[in-house]
Amino acid sequence: MANLKAGTRPPWVGLGAAVWVQIASGNAYNFPLYSHSLKSVLGFNQHQLTMLGVANDIGENVGLLPGIACNKFPPWVILLIGSFACILGYGVLWLAVSKTVLYLPYWLLWLALCVATNSSAWLSTAVLVTNMRNFPVSRGTVAGILKGYAGLSAAVFTEIYSTILRKSSANLLMFLSFGVPILCFVMMYFVRACTPAFGEDSAEHGHFLFIQVASVVLGLYVLTTTILDPIFHFSAEVSYAILVGMVVLLMAPLAIPVKMTFCPLRINQPEIRNQQVASSDETLQGEGNADKTEPLLKSSESSTYLGSFREGDEASEVAMLLAVGEGAVKKKRRPKRGEDFKFTEAVIKADFWLLFLVYFTGVGSGVTVLNNLAQIGIAQGIHSTTILLSLFSFCNFIGRLGGGVVSEHFVRSKTVPRTLWMTCTQIIMVITYLLFASAISGTLYAATALLGICYGVQFSIMIPTVSELFGLKHFGIFYNFMSLGNPLGAFLFSGLLAGYIYDNEAAKQHGLGLITSSISCIGPNCFRLTFLILAGICGVGSVASIILTKRIWPVYQMLYGGGSFRLPQTSTY
Repeated sequence: MANLKAGTRPPWVGLGAAVWVQIASGNAYNFPLYSHSLKSVLGFNQHQLTMLGVANDIGENVGLLPGIACNKFPPWVILLIGSFACILGYGVLWLAVSKTVLYLPYWLLWLALCVATNSSAWLSTAVLVTNMRNFPVSRGTVAGILKGYAGLSAAVFTEIYSTILRKSSANLLMFLSFGVPILCFVMMYFVRACTPAFGEDSAEHGHFLFIQVASVVLGLYVLTTTILDPIFHFSAEVSYAILVGMVVLLMAPLAIPVKMTFCPLRINQPEIRNQQVASSDETLQGEGNADKTEPLLKSSESSTYLGSFREGDEASEVAMLLAVGEGAVKKKRRPKRGEDFKFTEAVIKADFWLLFLVYFTGVGSGVTVLNNLAQIGIAQGIHSTTILLSLFSFCNFIGRLGGGVVSEHFVRSKTVPRTLWMTCTQIIMVITYLLFASAISGTLYAATALLGICYGVQFSIMIPTVSELFGLKHFGIFYNFMSLGNPLGAFLFSGLLAGYIYDNEAAKQHGLGLITSSISCIGPNCFRLTFLILAGICGVGSVASIILTKRIWPVYQMLYGGGSFRLPQTSTY
């Protein structure tokens, strides 16, 4: 068993290192930067390209193995596996795009892209699970910060792509093959399980606020420099200076443990009464002890918190009371929402599948636009893919960070379930897809920004919600299962829908009966039908989100009834 790092400083060191790993884990968002090279150099048509986009999303989001492994191995092992996946997968793609090796079969490139982007699942799972356990009472804030940096990663990579790599797809793939693994090798020592702090204090709030502000400044900085570069044509010296500034901003979260070292602050954390707190590693001991137990006589405090959603059976309660004479003071029972579930216990719950459906409709439709962003821009007469991608990335970051902050505020002050914000954003997504379909002149950038924000909110809401409903013990598995909504949506909506409609419209424009070559489609009809269908899909997601929010409202009243997070009595956290 891994040793836990004690003290108040190590969790913040780990969070600062996790920011860098989260940026690296966003390597899958670079697909639009080199997809045009796959199409032109290798001669793929749009349908083949969109199926590669599906491979990109499958690799990024199929993380059940990392979810299982994070309960059995320390974080550095998970990071090591992700690094080797990066080397292998992107290495093969670089060989093909650079023409170092000629005539690689399509199926091999498809598998290589799956392996390459699967590194994202390993890297993200390692840092997210570790930090959610290190900061168990600030789940929404931590999830928003980490997934926010992951969303910002596309803009960071775009900055590197535009400056150092000089917009070369081959150079980008080489950088992903070796640069990302080297970064993970450096950071893996610092991402480690620490003794979790269950108290809340003003200093912790200030630290989180500092990281949030630093991330917003970084996002604005990267977006501004990316937009100004094609206008002013920065020299090499200026480009390197901009890159140094970006690195400094990325190091900002590490200022917190440095400040704690030179200016230590004694914090009196409130005592947690009537519950036994287990560390993040202690909760992973043996599945044999995972059966939930319920005390015979609950305190009045526990009854107040849990009574609203106990699915108690009067007959069984009477039988349990009669068992007192025989010395039976505990009974085995299934966990209740808010406690630690096993995967097999969670999948039979309606709330689990409702959350999956809502997440699937939101991210599945959003990733369809992301994968086809370059072609959408070209179809509407905009050829600067980097600006569109940077705009989407920045707004995606704002949605992820803002979703965590806003949901955390309202869940603590009003006990409002986080899924309410998924409802609101998916309604906005319906309007946004209709705006895309209209193809009104000058609206593409506004629609891309709105979609980026709403798309980002889905991530920062799903992550803490699944941990609050089903516990942190097997959070890695739950999180990665929910993430399957992304590649599933990419396959259905991007691979089978958008690519087929695009290629057929392109064939009509060029007077071709069959789509046999790489051709481009120009005009609003290239994606209009796709956007109308996506709007309907998000309408279904909005209805499902309303139903889910109503169902889980009592759970949040129990968890946050006192204005801050309360661990259920039988939870191991």
